Amino acid sequence: MSKNKKDMQENDFNNPAEELVNEQQPSPAGEKIEENEISDSNEEIENSQKLQSELAEQKDKYIRLFAEFDNYKRRTSKEAIELRQTAGKEIIVSLLDVLDDMDRAEQQMKESDEEQMLKEGILLVFDKFRKILQSKGVKAIKTLHTEFDVEKDEAVSEIQVDDKKLKGKVVAELQKGYLLNDKLIRFAKVVVGK
Repeated sequence: MSKNKKDMQENDFNNPAEELVNEQQPSPAGEKIEENEISDSNEEIENSQKLQSELAEQKDKYIRLFAEFDNYKRRTSKEAIELRQTAGKEIIVSLLDVLDDMDRAEQQMKESDEEQMLKEGILLVFDKFRKILQSKGVKAIKTLHTEFDVEKDEAVSEIQVDDKKLKGKVVAELQKGYLLNDKLIRFAKVVVGK
C-alpha cells in the first residue's frame, strides 16, 4: 500500500489538469496583492507627476529670477555709466559763474590801468571760488606749525630748525591738502622741521 500511496502522491503533483484548475481559481490573498500593487503603482505615478510639476515650477522661478537679475545688472551698469558721465556736472555748473567773473576781470585788465580796482576784483573772484568749493564740502587742511601727521601730510623734505618747538612740526606748506565732506582727497605737501 505504501507503493500506491507513493504513486498517488506523485500523480497529485504531476497532474497537469489539476494544476490548470488551481491556476484558474484566484485566491483571495492574490487579489489583495494585485490591488496593493496597483494602488502603489498609482501612488508612484501621482508622486512622479507631482515631482515633475514642482520641478517645472522651480525651473520657471529660476529662469524668471535669472532674467530679473540680468536686467538688474544691465540697468545698474547703465546707471553707473550715466552717473560717471554727469558726476561733475553740478560742480562744473556752479564754477561757470567764477569763470564768467574771471572773463570780466580779464576784460577789465585790458581796458583799465587802475591796479587797486583790479586787485579788488581778482580777490572777489578768488573769494567766490573758495565759497563755491566750501558749499560743495571742500575744506582746506590747516597744517602750518602743526605736528606732522602721516594721515594728512606728505613730507617733501626736512630742514634743520633752531627753535626746538618746531621740531617734528610743519614749518612750510608747499601745497595745501583738502578734504571733501571730511574725507581726504589730497595730501598736503609740507616741509618738516628736524
